[in-house]
Amino acid sequence: MAFCRACGQDVGGAAFCPKCGAAQGGGSASAAAPAGGVPAATASGTEGIAENVAGLLCYLFGWLSGLIFLLIDKRPFVRFHGAQSIAFNIAAIVVSIAFWILVAIFTFLAALMHLPGFLAFLLWPLVGILICATWIYLMVKAFQHEKFKLPIIGDMVEKMVAQ
Repeated sequence: MAFCRACGQDVGGAAFCPKCGAAQGGGSASAAAPAGGVPAATASGTEGIAENVAGLLCYLFGWLSGLIFLLIDKRPFVRFHGAQSIAFNIAAIVVSIAFWILVAIFTFLAALMHLPGFLAFLLWPLVGILICATWIYLMVKAFQHEKFKLPIIGDMVEKMVAQ
């Protein structure tokens, strides 16, 4: 007995489900129903996307796309990159705030000692370029189907996704 992969309706040998119209792709695409009578879910929401492309897309829109892929996709490679995308964006925000505080303190101390404190603001582009370069590097590694772990947060992410 064959069941629709999308809705669970009995399709017999039909190429399309009579209830929802989903293509069944022949005999191998149909899933047999378990003892409860409801077919098992065989596909994730992002089944049509290759793993490496889904890994790249995890980083594309920052933490938001990472969260979407972490929640929707069940493949370990994609879940890892989705979680690492979220952690990377949080770390980038923390580094930016910490750098902003250090620059403010340095500028204040420089003003007290009559030194040119505005020079610390010239480091802002360097921090932005480093964050952007890391972001692009993570996307390239994911597209090359490599599970590249960031030094500190990579291990934490891997433990979180493994659970």
